[in-house]
Amino acid sequence: MSNNIYESAVLINAVLDDEQIQSQVSKIKDAITSNNGVIKEIEDWGRKRLAYPINKSKIGYYVFYRYEAQNTTIAKLERMFNLDEQILRYLTLKLDNNALEYLEQKKSEAAKKVEEEEKSNSPTEKQADSSDDKEQKDV
Repeated sequence: MSNNIYESAVLINAVLDDEQIQSQVSKIKDAITSNNGVIKEIEDWGRKRLAYPINKSKIGYYVFYRYEAQNTTIAKLERMFNLDEQILRYLTLKLDNNALEYLEQKKSEAAKKVEEEEKSNSPTEKQADSSDDKEQKDV
């Protein structure tokens, strides 16, 4: 069997404590890795307000998993999601080449943006330090 790259969006009940939510996140991560999956990325969005109540909950905790796994792993994961009462909703997608290219493009754009912000912040700090030095010399 060949491995494919998947993305699972999981909505966890936000009523849980932070420790319980993190244990749910690690439980899902362990389930993926124990079924011969390789996690590429975990994107933790945190608590968000829901558009409509789900099981009387107005807030959910969003986590996105991107991983490489076999088809049989997906069936096992989705069964676990169905049986777990703390998981409100889930969605698993098989990512094609276009989706993977798009994600890589977004990552590189975000990295460039961070670099530019760091570069633009660096000179201003140096200017502020040099002006402080001038003030101290004047005194």
